[in-house]
Amino acid sequence: MCVKVAGRQEKKKKRRRRKMESEDSQRLHSAASLKAFLLKSSTESRLNLYDHLTGLLLKVMDERPPNVVDVIEDMSRDVKRAALEQQSSLRELPEISAAELLAEQQLSLFSRPEDADQDDELMETPLPNVSELAFYLEQAGVGLGREETHRIFLALKQLVESQGLLRCRLWGKVLGTESSYIVAESEYREGEEEEEPSFDEEEPDAEDTEMDPLPQSIYKPPPEVPKEALGTGANKYVYYVCKEPGLPWVKLPSVSPAQITAARQIRKFFTGRLDNPVVSYPPFPGNEANYLRAQIARISAGTQVSPQGFFQAGEEEGDEEDTSPPDSYEANPDFEGLPVAEMVETLSSWVHHVQHILQQGRCTWVNMAVKPEEDSNEEAEADEKEEEPDEPEPEVGPPLLTPLSQDAELFNTPPWTSKVSSTLTSQHAVAVLRSNLWPGSCAYACRKKFENIYVGWGLKYVGGNYSPPVPPPPQKDYPSGPEITEALDPSLEEEQMLKEALEEEQAAQEELEDSGDEAEEDDD
Repeated sequence: MCVKVAGRQEKKKKRRRRKMESEDSQRLHSAASLKAFLLKSSTESRLNLYDHLTGLLLKVMDERPPNVVDVIEDMSRDVKRAALEQQSSLRELPEISAAELLAEQQLSLFSRPEDADQDDELMETPLPNVSELAFYLEQAGVGLGREETHRIFLALKQLVESQGLLRCRLWGKVLGTESSYIVAESEYREGEEEEEPSFDEEEPDAEDTEMDPLPQSIYKPPPEVPKEALGTGANKYVYYVCKEPGLPWVKLPSVSPAQITAARQIRKFFTGRLDNPVVSYPPFPGNEANYLRAQIARISAGTQVSPQGFFQAGEEEGDEEDTSPPDSYEANPDFEGLPVAEMVETLSSWVHHVQHILQQGRCTWVNMAVKPEEDSNEEAEADEKEEEPDEPEPEVGPPLLTPLSQDAELFNTPPWTSKVSSTLTSQHAVAVLRSNLWPGSCAYACRKKFENIYVGWGLKYVGGNYSPPVPPPPQKDYPSGPEITEALDPSLEEEQMLKEALEEEQAAQEELEDSGDEAEEDDD
């Protein structure tokens, strides 16, 4: 019995000891947290309460004034004033922030030239009605915001005045990791030529010419697909980009079929620097400016749509026997508009008004099997022995003004999603169309008005995780054959048999020669 009582008392002591240790640890933790709170500096005076109370208590202990509780506020004020006087009265001015720097750059957008005439502003202008575009895009649930849209409108006005453009519209905004691109689309002007970059070939050094020449490779790369002329196909429009409204506009170069083909095989985020090299596999022929131009061409060809009947095929002067689909269109003056409910219910009420880009990287197919006249004359003798290759079958894409209902599904995903902007006020709603293959591309239509815009990362939907293409197997150094393949040394028996066979063959040949000589003597 005594043992049980002693055990219970021992357990009670352990519990009491644990409780006291827990209370002590909580007390220490609360004291540490309280001290950390007291050591927190003020954002205005850069002082903390812990140092202030310490200085105040030291002042009280040194002076020991009567009625301390009555003068404690004045002493606290004196301690705080002395601490502030110890700090430097001169403060470093903060550097110019990015917002202030951008405001200085955009100041020119809001300045009106003194020689501007009010009558000229009332005339028809190539500028789009960006305020109206922002209103409808806001109804559709997309856009850039009213403030940024207004600044972009002023930037487009500056671009039109500086470049003398005949037509200009806001194509969209391509996002980047460091900065984004605001893209403006303008029509090609006749006589406008592109400045192609020239690369100076390095002359060989004198020491290299004295050495034995290196063997020349006989490999001939496949012929390069020619670029489409300015104003046609993928180069029908000219594009300008800028990082922010107020910064200078940069004209993008024209796009080549090789760049479009390579852009289809890679996925790269944009950095915001046009001169940045594109490191990828397969290698991309150009820098980020060329890659951006290739993606703009691909997005425009796949997502630029309009209501059925708004455009009609243009009349082209040419051969009457030409049965190729028309590659131009013009506005239909008799278009009366389509009901919003009809444009939402069926995709047949929307059509593509930008040419489809073929697998060749062009909008119009070109026969690469036909050689130029100069090359055909020089290689005529060499081609006589070779068989003529089969004539390739021309590639034909969907014609212009093809309904969206004929677009194919990819990765079990419908290519388009349509909806009405508001179901509560349907009489004032607009039809909204979004692309699922190019996320960020959107179009709206309301009565006789429509517009397309793109705001995204410039990447196509691939249906899942992206897997880069596998490099091809390495080429062989030389063809394998019996002439160069190393063989095993023959045995002694094999050498003896081979020697006997050669001797028999030589003896038979000598007998034939002797019999031939005797026959000639008999004839004589």
